[in-house]
Amino acid sequence: MIGSPSWWRRRSLQVRITLLAAAVTLGFLLGLAAVAGDNLRPLLIGSVDDELGAQLATATADVAAGRTPSGSAVTVRVLDTGGGPVDGLPPAKLGPAEVRALKAGESVTTGGEHSWRWAGTVVTAPDGQQRLVVAGAGLVGFATAVHSGGLWLFVVASVGAVGAGIATWLLVRFALRPVARMRGSVRALPPGARLPLPDSHDELRALAEEFNALLARQEESAGRLRRFTGDAAHELRSPVASIRVQAEVAVTNPDPDLAQETLSDILEEAERLSSLLDGLLALARSDAGEVPPPEPVELVSEVRAVVARLARSSPDAPDIRVTGTVGTAWALATHAEVELVLSNLLRNACRYARGEIVVSVLATRSTVRVVVDDDGPGIEPEHRERVFDRFYRVSDSRARSSGGTGLGLAMVAEAVRRRGGRVRVGESPDGGARFQIVWQAARPH
Repeated sequence: MIGSPSWWRRRSLQVRITLLAAAVTLGFLLGLAAVAGDNLRPLLIGSVDDELGAQLATATADVAAGRTPSGSAVTVRVLDTGGGPVDGLPPAKLGPAEVRALKAGESVTTGGEHSWRWAGTVVTAPDGQQRLVVAGAGLVGFATAVHSGGLWLFVVASVGAVGAGIATWLLVRFALRPVARMRGSVRALPPGARLPLPDSHDELRALAEEFNALLARQEESAGRLRRFTGDAAHELRSPVASIRVQAEVAVTNPDPDLAQETLSDILEEAERLSSLLDGLLALARSDAGEVPPPEPVELVSEVRAVVARLARSSPDAPDIRVTGTVGTAWALATHAEVELVLSNLLRNACRYARGEIVVSVLATRSTVRVVVDDDGPGIEPEHRERVFDRFYRVSDSRARSSGGTGLGLAMVAEAVRRRGGRVRVGESPDGGARFQIVWQAARPH
């Protein structure tokens, strides 16, 4: 249906601009035509009054000098102050009200279908008598002229709106021609290519630059997805294959002790596989943009809770000492994110520490910092920029033997960075690794 929002949205930009321009032009010209039509009648009446005034001045001078007014294109009558004729002609068709108005110097219109316009003034004749000199002209065709003039004004307004619409259509078509060429270039664009930038520094160039930037982001995302998919398939293949081989050994070997040992290995691999899948799911949700709203989280109590859980679940883990905490430290994150970051950092430290891990929580007015130091072998400088990449390991054999999946530090970096924080790795005072997490500070509830 024409005029409905859906119909309007289905039209092209060229059609919509043309229709809007034609409608605005039509409305403007019709408004002008209406104003001109309303002023057309007073304009014509004014021109008649001007002519009558000129003839009336001549006739007045003649009567004041005692002469008979000379003939002209208008009718000139000499009346007494009561409206009676004194010029020997039939009575003028003027009523008492019109006579009073004419004596006051006002112009009047009389008659119905054949109307007349009269102008008059009072003059003193040589004999001392007051005379009313009037000049009149018939308004033949006056109504028709007013009607036709108004009609033509509306016709001209309509034609002007149509002309404006055609001109707008052509101008918009010319202006959008580079857009059509750009659309054709996009359709024929090969993989890895970019749109050529126009020479002019205008909106089209800005659009092409933004589109090229979008293509770059899409290619980077697609490349990251391909690498992630390949790494995930590689990582999943190892525990699945191990579980399958060990299950086949357990099935084919009837020895209960060997079967029990094999089942323990299968359980360990299944736990590693479950941890790997959880990490993949968390990273996939982060890549999809599923970020819950932040809230103030108290880090000191969270650190102590994670340390207590690790002590209960891993009795043989190195000693973990919490230091540098005074009072409370509030960070802008979520409880789940803080728990994920702290758990992965402490598990990673437990995996490589020799005897002790030190966790420090330091707060300033704008940031809150968590520092995890271990006394392990540390991380070489050439590996420090890549330890937060997905599936990256400094030593595959050591990580695999300890149950690592190569996703823990990647999840730490992703959780911190999406909250506007920072994550760094360096060397601890004991020669091991130092991980620093910086969150934005938050006010407590």
